[in-house]
Amino acid sequence: MSRARIRVAALAAAGLASALATADAQDGIESLQTRAERTAYEETSRYADVMAFVKKVEHASPRIHLTTLGYSHEGRALPLVVVGDVADASAESVMASGKTRVFVQANIHAGEVAGKEAVQLLLRSLAAGERDEWLDSLVLLFAPIYNADGNEIVRLTNRPRQHGPVGGMGQRANAQGLDLNRDHMKLESPEAHSLVAFMRSYDPHVLMDLHTTNGTIRAYHLLYAPPLHPNTDQAMDGLLRSQWLPATTRGIRDEHGWETYFYGNLPWRGSRAERGWYTYDHRPRYNTNYVGLRNRFGILSEAYSYATFEERVLATLAFVEEVLEFAYLNAATVRRLTEEADARDLTGSRLALRAQLQPSDSVEILLGEVVEERNPYSGRVMLRMTDARSPELLPEFGRFRAVESALAPTAYLVPAELGSVLDLLDDHGIEWWPLKRAETRTVRRFLIDSTLISGREYQGHLQRELFGRLETVDVSVPEGTALVPMAQPLGRLVFALLEPRSDDGVVNWNFLDEALEGAEAYPILMVPAF
Repeated sequence: MSRARIRVAALAAAGLASALATADAQDGIESLQTRAERTAYEETSRYADVMAFVKKVEHASPRIHLTTLGYSHEGRALPLVVVGDVADASAESVMASGKTRVFVQANIHAGEVAGKEAVQLLLRSLAAGERDEWLDSLVLLFAPIYNADGNEIVRLTNRPRQHGPVGGMGQRANAQGLDLNRDHMKLESPEAHSLVAFMRSYDPHVLMDLHTTNGTIRAYHLLYAPPLHPNTDQAMDGLLRSQWLPATTRGIRDEHGWETYFYGNLPWRGSRAERGWYTYDHRPRYNTNYVGLRNRFGILSEAYSYATFEERVLATLAFVEEVLEFAYLNAATVRRLTEEADARDLTGSRLALRAQLQPSDSVEILLGEVVEERNPYSGRVMLRMTDARSPELLPEFGRFRAVESALAPTAYLVPAELGSVLDLLDDHGIEWWPLKRAETRTVRRFLIDSTLISGREYQGHLQRELFGRLETVDVSVPEGTALVPMAQPLGRLVFALLEPRSDDGVVNWNFLDEALEGAEAYPILMVPAF
């Protein structure tokens, strides 16, 4: 036999062996169980369980690749599972596919564990070859255990009144004591740094954030929300609100008989607000709101705390599957809308600095009932939802409108000595460049009349607010000053970070405290859009 024929035969044998090994792995994948399944949903997966699980699904399918999203505060590698027709898990391979990229993140609050378990179940089905059609137009990216450190601090007393897992669950905060779902603007945790670096390199078109919530006693198994900041691209917001999210409600109702709806709560006890259905905060410190300001589709999922743990997992799984089905069927539209938003020049546009909820027409909200049960191990009371449904017509407060706004400038001028601000812009992936020589420019300058500093610490900060007025002046701008243009894909984020009256920017998070000490004017200047 010739050397060429020997080589062909060897390659064929190797290919056959590989195919047989893959077939054997897939034959065994259906018997692979999560910790939740193995314990009849009494326990949730620990970090070691998740890592073992994702390694097994990677072994079972050539379309599944495992890499690292980044690292936690305590140094745990945060797994990122890439599913698709790509050569490997690298950002280069994923981007080269040209397909619509969808990221699903779970466990940002490590007591809210339904998403972590649901992602594992979905990975198992994908490894078994189910939903292969999705990969014709999508590359799927999964981070099943984002708050890995908080996940390991398991107590039976975490998430009181939540219906299981009765063997305990992790804590809300990371190992620094930070709420990772408030860290998207200031980026003080290694987890948030890792996540935003991932957004820069893999640039997913869609980002899902899986949670669990309690609040108002209701008849919904799951609530959801699009980005809530009023500066979110309106075409993207329209697709989410009018088509994408309603389609998930129809799909879950038809398949499971469960009801889902836009996130909301009745006013808290003692509130003077009128009775209605109120969504949560609009500020981009929250994950999906931040995603919206990056011109990407952010989708929040909130399973109901008082559904059983197993039902929460299955409801979250059903929601993710419905979202992915819509993304698969509308992949080109999703890409087009993000590209159009990126190309849109916001210079001279009027954008929101501060916002408040606005009421819309009344809608039928399904309120519910719960019964008390006891955790068999702690003896503490848990609440379990019943099948009761009490429809009530309520005004819906599901959108925000600007109560204060400003015209977006052509650019911002950031003094070179504000290194922490420039580092933050770099971390977010915002474009800027230093001036090569001193220039005289006509600028808008914010004169400070007063400052309000919160008397209550929040996430390690005493938040700050500036009050004052704008003036137009000619100034000499030093060489090395950073010019940050608004005409860039992250222009909405630039505005939110650098405007002096922004409700979630560098002023609010104390990046400028030293520069503002005794200052008469805000140190960052604005080049007006004439």
